Amino acid sequence: MEQEQEQFNQRTDLSALNEAVTQIRSALGKVIIGQKQVIDFLIVGLLADGHILIEGVPGVAKTLSAKLLAKSIDAQFSRVQFTPDLMPSDVLGTPIFNTKTGDFEFRKGPIFGNIILVDEINRAPAKTQSALFEVMEERQVTIDGTTYTMDEPFMVLATQNPIEQEGTYRLPEAQLDRFLFKIEVKYPSLEEETEILLAQHSLVNKTLLQDIIPVLSVQQIQSARGIIRGLFVEPKLLEFIAKIVNETRNNPSLYLGASPRASLAIVHSAKALAAIQNRDFVTPDDIITVAVPVLAHRILLSPEKEMEGLTTTDVVNQIIKRIEIPR
Repeated sequence: MEQEQEQFNQRTDLSALNEAVTQIRSALGKVIIGQKQVIDFLIVGLLADGHILIEGVPGVAKTLSAKLLAKSIDAQFSRVQFTPDLMPSDVLGTPIFNTKTGDFEFRKGPIFGNIILVDEINRAPAKTQSALFEVMEERQVTIDGTTYTMDEPFMVLATQNPIEQEGTYRLPEAQLDRFLFKIEVKYPSLEEETEILLAQHSLVNKTLLQDIIPVLSVQQIQSARGIIRGLFVEPKLLEFIAKIVNETRNNPSLYLGASPRASLAIVHSAKALAAIQNRDFVTPDDIITVAVPVLAHRILLSPEKEMEGLTTTDVVNQIIKRIEIPR
């Protein structure tokens, strides 16, 4: 049995991918102390071709995490600071009249890049947030009847503060559904915070981003994504995923369940998680690990349960516990 398992593990060569992942983990881990799962989820989101919403109180390195990931990739990075007065054209771009040619030329906005950091996404009104709908789902922008296709890879990393409500706008459900993951960044422990202070104190005149070098090229990311899409998932695990998602639609604690897009997101992210752990097959633990960050932001609590203090994370965990795990 052990020989069969060993042969099964060696069907796909993931050594090059895992070497790059190890380098990214090491580079980010030097700056982002104690957030190992956050780092892994960022890498999984990149390899699964998904967008990520990072949520946490100010000062827990949400923006820094996004910058570090972008700097570890040899790709174009751009940042958009969302504010209440930001217009869709400030994000997408706008036609500009060229006096020399007498024609309008499209000037691309900051959304045209590979890794896009949207800082404080919930500070812009719905009109500006809706500018992201098409580009996040279809990887294209349509301006004045002309469609502009985004270069691959294309990934939106958005941050938001869950506590501050003044001057913020709730993200539409349709927009939330376009994020593969919603990652919650917690406070560090006492030991981790001490380590952060020691690391910062030792920098002297160096900056946090100075030692980060690109370890993945655009071509390598595209190749890795192709390999990951071909990883094996047993039919009983696909059924397990379907049962979890279907239960969200029939749960009395929920007003809104997850869509088939959530099922696909679990499959893609579970494959990527398996790959960065040097496995070419998905296990139930992979599915359970990604279930909360994939589902928690896509479902809505009933008003009664919300008043009771229940969270969508609690409901997802309850659902997983009730469903028999395939072996």
